Parts: sequence; structure tokens; C-alpha cells
Amino acid sequence: MATQTPLYYVHKALGANLTDFHGFLLPIDYSNITEEHLAVRNKAGIFDLSHMGEIEVSGKRALGFIQRIITNDAEKLQDGKALYTPVCNERGGVVDDIILYRFSDERFLLIVNSANRQKMFEWLIGNQAEGVKVNDLSDEFGMIAVQGPLCATIVARTLGSEEANLKRFHFVARKEGTTTTIISRTGYTGEDGFEIYTPVSECEAMWNRIMAAGRRAGLLPAGLGARDTLRLEAGLLLYGNDIDDDTTPLEAGIGWTVKFHKEDFIGKAALLAQEASGIQKRLVGLELVERGVPRAGHPIYADSSTVGKVTSGTHSPFFKKGIAIGYVEEERSKAGTPLCVGIRGRKLGARVVRLPFYRFRTDRKVSTL
Repeated sequence: MATQTPLYYVHKALGANLTDFHGFLLPIDYSNITEEHLAVRNKAGIFDLSHMGEIEVSGKRALGFIQRIITNDAEKLQDGKALYTPVCNERGGVVDDIILYRFSDERFLLIVNSANRQKMFEWLIGNQAEGVKVNDLSDEFGMIAVQGPLCATIVARTLGSEEANLKRFHFVARKEGTTTTIISRTGYTGEDGFEIYTPVSECEAMWNRIMAAGRRAGLLPAGLGARDTLRLEAGLLLYGNDIDDDTTPLEAGIGWTVKFHKEDFIGKAALLAQEASGIQKRLVGLELVERGVPRAGHPIYADSSTVGKVTSGTHSPFFKKGIAIGYVEEERSKAGTPLCVGIRGRKLGARVVRLPFYRFRTDRKVSTL
């Protein structure tokens, strides 16, 4: 039976369409996906992300352990900063892609995908070093995201100017009484945004505070449907679709997260070998030039030959056309390459485009509250 998040009764009261998502009851939408998507692009949206996992790594050797586990580099990461990074297996495949929060060189928090909560905990325990503690805190926190061009104003009204003025990929931990709330300027929509980790008992009150602060500006609750279309427009990867244990960061277009200058990390040898021998497949963006909606699993063709498959696809509410990402043969990955996507027995024209489809603009003017 699916688990209710701390915001379950809020969703019910709002009339959300709920679904079982990796064992959690979460809203697909409240009104409709397009309306929620465009609210995030133009004003702001609020999401329940309480299904995500939070795993703490601490101890005198925590930094060395983290450096071996991740492909990115936490050595020079300052306290109070966050980092996006894959965690790889010995073959170079992605065990999970996470956000790493550094409190000190003896304490880190890993934000892991909901589908990989138990898998990542077991991976960390299986590779645990002496002097390192691993604690799964996932059931202690709820998580709320506020995303969109008005998010900083809403956060300022809800939490204060210090939190609203955080730089991108920075965070603060604020203690109120016996509870601690973590506020970070991060997100998964391609917009400016904040993610707020609050104790389960305080989660509903936090949601209501944020909604009260943003309602006049058009803040809307947004569900999994809009979260998926937003992240796809932004070219952000979904674990299990676009990356998995058999896909490497080099193939997935996130090679910038692999720091070969580090002395060692799990998967380094395999990734070095792949870099030396050359990548055989590569993740690309696809824009349909004919009307259609690409979906995961649809074949990608060059003439009559199958050269890859779609891993994520949708009708873009912002661009009003079919977009997708998927893996193709390396020689077909150059921007501008004409291809076709097989949809319902038809081969619809498409072309390779640079990712992301949608790029956040810091100079964009928006209405204020």
C-alpha cells in the first residue's frame, strides 16, 4: 500500500489527482498540467517532494568517504554549499544522481531519488569506511519546493530575507525550538527555486505559510505531471528513464560532473577507459518538426535504420511542440542532424538540438507581489 506524505490531507483538500509514485501517494495534478507548468514558468509553483530520500554521512573520515563515493569533487566545496553529482558503480554506471549538501568535512547530507532510497542506503553501507556513520533520515523530513520567477519574493515573505538572498546551490539550516529546517536555492524545473526540508510535524504548516504568502501572485500547487514537463524542457535527467546502472555520466551528457583529477572514486577506471576508447551512444535533445508526442521507448530512426530510442518525451507546454531526449549512435548526435521518431506506426520528422530546450534567463522581468 502506498505511503501518505505529510501533505496528503492538503492534497485531498485541494482535489488533487493522486497516484502511487514509487510507493508514495502524490498528486499528478490539481487543475491541469499545462496550467501548473506555465504558472512555474511565469509566476511560481509549489511542489510536495516528501518522497525524496535524505541520508546523512558523518564522522571524522566523512569527506574521504564521500570523495570515493561520488564522481564530482567535494574537497573544495565550501560549508553551506550543495553539489550535483552522480554516484557510480565499478562499471561506471549511475547508481543514482544526487544533490550533496556539505555542513562540514565531517557532515554531509545526500538527497537521493525516491526510487533509490533503499538502494542508495545499502550502497553506502556496503562501501562504508571506518570512522563513518550512515543514517537514513528520510522519514524525519518533509520536502517542499517553491519554483518560478517570483519564488524569492515568496520565500522572503515566508522565511525572511536572509533565506531569500541565498545564492544558487547554497543552503542554510535554521533552528526553531527543537526543530531544524534546511532551506536551499536549488530545484528541478529550469527556473529559480528553493527547496525546503522541514520536520514531518511542521510540513503542513510550512505549506500553508508559503501558499498564504504567494496566493495573490498566482502561486499554484503543482504535481508530478508539471514537474516532469518542466524538467524535460530544462534538459534535466530522470533516473530510471534517462540514466541507470548501465548508463555512464559520459554517455548522458553530464561528463562535467566527473572529476578525473581526484585520486580515486568508484567507477573511475571504467570511465577513463570509456573516455579513451570513445563513446558509442550519446544522449541528445530531439525536437519534432511534425505534429506528435514522443514518449519513452519510442524508436529513433535514421532513414530505415534504428539508431536509438527515446528515454523521455512530451508535448512541451512552453514551446507547444513535441520534444524528447534519448540515446543515439555517436555519429548521429550532432545538433541539426535530421532523424525520425516512431510514434503509433508512423515515422515523424525530428532534428537533434542542443540541450536544454529551455534556459532560465536571469534578466527576465516579472511582475511583483
